[in-house]
Amino acid sequence: MMPSKETRRAEGRPRPERSPVERARVRTQGRVAWPAHLGRVNEAARQSRQTRFTALLHHVNVAALRRAYGRQRKKASSGVDGITVEEYSRDLEANLRDLCDRVHSGRYRPLPVRRVYIPKPDGGQRPIGIPALEDKIVQNAVAEVLSAIYEADFLGFSYGFRPKRSAYGALDALQTGLMTQKVNWVLDADIRSFFDSVDHEWLLRMVSHRIADRRILRLISQWLRAGILESGEWQEMRAGTP
Repeated sequence: MMPSKETRRAEGRPRPERSPVERARVRTQGRVAWPAHLGRVNEAARQSRQTRFTALLHHVNVAALRRAYGRQRKKASSGVDGITVEEYSRDLEANLRDLCDRVHSGRYRPLPVRRVYIPKPDGGQRPIGIPALEDKIVQNAVAEVLSAIYEADFLGFSYGFRPKRSAYGALDALQTGLMTQKVNWVLDADIRSFFDSVDHEWLLRMVSHRIADRRILRLISQWLRAGILESGEWQEMRAGTP
C-alpha cells in the first residue's frame, strides 16, 4: 500500500519507518498545542495551501506577547538597550501592554542588533546577533502566528526550526531509516553563510505567498533592516539577517 501524499519524500519515495518511540514522538509533534485562535488559523492553512492571510496582527496581543516573554531564557544576554529578562519582569504587565500598543499603533521600532562572535570548530568566528529584549518578544509572538500557518506546509520529514522538533529527532529518524531501509548513498549539503547572505527582497516575496497582512510584512522588513551595532558603530544590513 502506497503512503499518502503527505508522507512521501520530495523525490517520491516513502518515508523511512521509525522506531516505536520515534513514531510516538512524531504523532505528538503533529498535534502542536496551539491556542484556540491559532488552531483555527492552522486549520484554514491546512484546508488550502493557496490561502493568503490578510489579517494576522490582531493575534499578536498581550497574551501572545506574554507567552513569548515566557519563552525567553532568563539568563540570556541583553541587547543594545541593556534590559534583561529579570528587569523587564518587574513591571511585566504594564510593559507588555505598552509594547502591544506600540506594535498595533505603528510606533514600535526595532533597535539595532548587538553583534558578537563565537569561535567555530575550523578556527574561524561565527557572528551572532543579540536583539533587544522587546524585539525578541515581538519576533517570538509573530513567529508563533507564522508557525501556525507554515506547519501546514511542511512535510513529515522536515525538522528544522519547527515547534517541538529538534536535530536529535532528525538524527533518530535518519538512524532508523539507515538501519531499516536499503540505502545506497546519503547526501549531506549545506548553504554556505546562508544567514549572512539572505536577500531581503526575495525573502519578503516568498513570505508574501502566504502572508498578505502588510503590517506583518512591515515588521519583518523592519527587523531585516534594523542594522547591527558592533564596537559602538551602527552598520546597515543590505543582505542577511541581523
